[in-house]
Amino acid sequence: MKTVTVLVFVYRPFPTVFIPSLRWENQEKMMWCQSGALSELSILVCFFTNFAHPCTLFSPLIPPSLLFIANYVFATLKFTMKVPYVYFNYLLTYILLYFKLARSGDSTARIWTIPYGPCGSDMQPYSPGVHVLKHFKGRTNEKSKDVTTLDWNGEGTLLATGSYDGQARIWSRDGDLKQTLFKHKGPIFSLKWNKKGDFLLSGSVDKTAIVWDTKTWECKQQFEFHSAPTLDVDWRNNNSFATCSTDNMIYVCKIGEQRPIKAFSGHQSEVNAIKWDPTGSFLASCSDDWTAKIWSMKQDKCIFDFKEHTKEIYTIRWSPTGPGTNNPNQQLLLASASFDSTIKLWEVEQGRLLYSLSGHRQPVYSVAFSPDGEYLASGSLDQCLHIWSVKEGRVLKTYRGTGGIFEVCWNIEGTKIAACFSNNTVCVMDFRM
Repeated sequence: MKTVTVLVFVYRPFPTVFIPSLRWENQEKMMWCQSGALSELSILVCFFTNFAHPCTLFSPLIPPSLLFIANYVFATLKFTMKVPYVYFNYLLTYILLYFKLARSGDSTARIWTIPYGPCGSDMQPYSPGVHVLKHFKGRTNEKSKDVTTLDWNGEGTLLATGSYDGQARIWSRDGDLKQTLFKHKGPIFSLKWNKKGDFLLSGSVDKTAIVWDTKTWECKQQFEFHSAPTLDVDWRNNNSFATCSTDNMIYVCKIGEQRPIKAFSGHQSEVNAIKWDPTGSFLASCSDDWTAKIWSMKQDKCIFDFKEHTKEIYTIRWSPTGPGTNNPNQQLLLASASFDSTIKLWEVEQGRLLYSLSGHRQPVYSVAFSPDGEYLASGSLDQCLHIWSVKEGRVLKTYRGTGGIFEVCWNIEGTKIAACFSNNTVCVMDFRM
């Protein structure tokens, strides 16, 4: 089967941390493959978030506005900021771009048909064929339906979008609206299909998470455990998942259970991201409290508390190594990226710092392991994309762009890296050693 590269762009706001992202997907494995190298393809896009936290470094870069969500704890979110949120879908012959124009979002997602071709060929990223996924009728209620998040299912046949009106919508890859899901009472910030594709998980500002049955499109179960907005969700397996929130808590939930099967407390500030390791044995979390923590279902307290960072930790990534991966003989590592301009590589078995990577001069917003686990890509506001040797802890290659880098990602073969920049461009580059 011939596979085709697809770019998917979406704007996604977070209350305090904004994680733009890219993803390559594979039909057999709905896996996150981080890291890569860039090509000649450059696509102009323009995305703006509705929110930015005053303490983030993006705040002074853009004109202020006063956007508030009534009845929620976002009174301090007073700025608009540019954040492209980028996905790569490895199966489809489409490119989806979500345009959220500052102060005038059009509440749409767009699927663009693009030809297949290697980097450096005369690809035409924009073709006349475009499917506009409108989330409104007319223009009277347009702003309340701005798109905040999206996710393809594992087969690349269905696209789920979440919006400010609290509704999730299911679209075909031809742009047909298949289903609208009503239940949330606030903006949806996160949507994720499980690997099997029979459930869709959504997390919302209304403090809840909902599991949707994709056969009937009915609410399978609503989980109301958090006391503040839900920021991130991540499936552990096909039936259980974790959620994190601005209430500093992490809950592990299971379909059919009325209470959390595990509650993790220990962070002293908002939990920005959570990620299960490849086997679902360990859960990593990072927070504005400058720490990353490793949790186990076997105990209530964290098994490791990493405190080497000196500012907020923006994101975390597991290496594709160790048990349950294609690289079982390599040790499992965790990478954490911080506003302190460094990346920390942690050896999880012993809970020790392996390397502190300090080649960047400004906050690091993305890290991504190559599929073989040998390389780590990092992107920063300093406009540099570094490729690091995981074994040696040193920079092997550096690519400099013309804007801050929000996200980097490898393709499934580890031969290409994509990066999105603050100057509204996305580049795909070939990687060779």
